[in-house]
Amino acid sequence: MDLDPRQYEHVSIGDGDVRKVVLSYLVHNCFNETAEAFIACTGMKKPLDYPVEMEKRKLIFHFALEGNALKAIELTKELAPNLLEENKDLHFDLLSLHFVDLVRSRKCTEALEFAQNHLTPFGKVQKYVGKLEDFMALLAYEEPEKSPMFHLLSLDFRQNVADGINRAILAHSNLPCYSSMERLVQQTTVVRQYLEQELGKDGPPPFSLKAFMKS
Repeated sequence: MDLDPRQYEHVSIGDGDVRKVVLSYLVHNCFNETAEAFIACTGMKKPLDYPVEMEKRKLIFHFALEGNALKAIELTKELAPNLLEENKDLHFDLLSLHFVDLVRSRKCTEALEFAQNHLTPFGKVQKYVGKLEDFMALLAYEEPEKSPMFHLLSLDFRQNVADGINRAILAHSNLPCYSSMERLVQQTTVVRQYLEQELGKDGPPPFSLKAFMKS
């Protein structure tokens, strides 16, 4: 570790720090009304970078989570122009989500036509070839839910796409892609792994969570 955590031993964590972590979580996850109520009841000052389009971002997230990718794409273009043009991976994921929804609805002919018109162009880029093959393979099964690619029909797949577009919109607005709470969990996980590796060695440096909350 580059920094000696002992220098943070006497740094106190106040209520204001905890409130910022909570607010960051609420904003990141589009809990607009709860965030407004939290600011009001705690007497916090609204941050200068407080997002004003939280409700629209929330709609985009839920449309993606529900599999309504075309509506998510439409609103994304309104909220963050050029984002999908700049982020081809995200655009591919959203189009794939719509393809999967057509397959799940047993609209195989429509799914094939959609793939030919919107997904096939991605095949010119090598990194998408394998993914395209997996998606197209779903059409070969009468019950795609029982195919080797069943995970593409899962809620986890939609969740990953929804999380991805939420982070991309935040980044497009020059906001953190992850909430403070998520970063704390990530940092704590790394520290725990570090301490486990150091276990048994002579004189491992002491760790203070305060160091990471202030980092």
